[in-house]
Amino acid sequence: MVTKIIQDSQPIREERQATQDRAREGCSVGIMAYNEEANIGRTIRAVLQQQGPSVHINEVIVVASGCTDHTVPAVLEIAALEPRLKLCIQEKREGKASAINLFLKEAISPIVILIGADVIPEVSAFEYLCSPFRDPKIGMVGGRPVPVNDQRTFMGHAVHLLWRLHDRLARIHPKLGEVIAFRNVISGIPSDSAVDEISIQALISQLGYQLIYEPECIVYNKGPLTVRDFLKQRRRIYAGHLRVRDQQNYEASTMKVGGIIQQLIAYHAFTMSSPKQFIWTAGAVALEGLARLQGYYDYRSKRAHHIWQMVDTTKVLESATYKMRRICNAQSVLVFRCILEDTDRFESDLEGRERETTMIARKLLPLIRARVRKEDKLSVNGPGIITAVIRADQHGAEVVARRVQKLVEGATVRLGMRGREVKVKLAYSSLTFALKTQDGSMMVSSSSLWNVQEKM
Repeated sequence: MVTKIIQDSQPIREERQATQDRAREGCSVGIMAYNEEANIGRTIRAVLQQQGPSVHINEVIVVASGCTDHTVPAVLEIAALEPRLKLCIQEKREGKASAINLFLKEAISPIVILIGADVIPEVSAFEYLCSPFRDPKIGMVGGRPVPVNDQRTFMGHAVHLLWRLHDRLARIHPKLGEVIAFRNVISGIPSDSAVDEISIQALISQLGYQLIYEPECIVYNKGPLTVRDFLKQRRRIYAGHLRVRDQQNYEASTMKVGGIIQQLIAYHAFTMSSPKQFIWTAGAVALEGLARLQGYYDYRSKRAHHIWQMVDTTKVLESATYKMRRICNAQSVLVFRCILEDTDRFESDLEGRERETTMIARKLLPLIRARVRKEDKLSVNGPGIITAVIRADQHGAEVVARRVQKLVEGATVRLGMRGREVKVKLAYSSLTFALKTQDGSMMVSSSSLWNVQEKM
């Protein structure tokens, strides 16, 4: 009788799963990369972890365009373990638009997503990005970039101001960038475009589809750290917008100065709440004005920008990990276990071993506490067991755990009145809790139990 029930319920489960799969949008994700060895692995892992009731990632295609660093080996290493990951190599760098056109030729899914190799999506980002496509009138959706730059500096203020104004304007008239999803209904964009998202936005809207800006789809990026890099980036973008206006008869909402001024005034709590903020805002406006003048000159002189000059200071997201942890909505629990290298002394003395590992954990606690954020919670929870509760996604928690592991295994702990030296290994396990979808459901993920660093 039991067997019959199981057999009868199996087709029902399969039919329910098939119905759920049909409701999910199949997506091809494109990552365009030029010398992105510092970020590509982290971005790919974050993309592959994206899931939800509205999104199913069929494939992730990395287009490595003229890379001269270790971007290609880094991608191949992940691809060896992940069948959804594909690599396309352009031997010569031909510009991002050319790389996107190659991706569009390879993409098989009805929905395609473009994300930069130096952009990290929030846990539920793609779910918010793809859920609007249930409406057949929607042709393109864009997310909200959040910079990880330090707002306490002038350049950090300028970058945050730029993206906050972008957010406010995009909520009125969609202007999409950094991460976009659109229906796979175009064969390509002009190969000389320096602003690919606007070129795609023009084509999709001209096909009669609606555009949506989804502020709940959050991705993290890093803006320029120097005035020189800021001008280089903004100059290229403005020149590109002018070219799209002429070539494709389409103008981005951020081109209109009047709307920007209105938002500057409306957002006075950030732009001018103190004398320092007022001065920094005025400086940022002056830099943007100068960049637009330079971009206009480039446009008039027909200077090409489709093969970008790399903006170096935007490329090291890892150095801003602590800021990304601060604004991450995931929380992780790390459990560390101290393992004595010399266990022979306690072969028949379990109580003595537990007592010593407890002393070691208490000795290590201040060492670890000095290397984590103030709001991270640390405690000793048993013989040789240290628990940390941190704000980080699964990959961020792994990064923190490996750093703590390396720190502890490189340290020497002294015990007793004579200061006897003790060497320990540190194993760890992690558990991550994160909001998954709009309905507030929770996603739980974990690392393999008790990761121990191998020593040759």
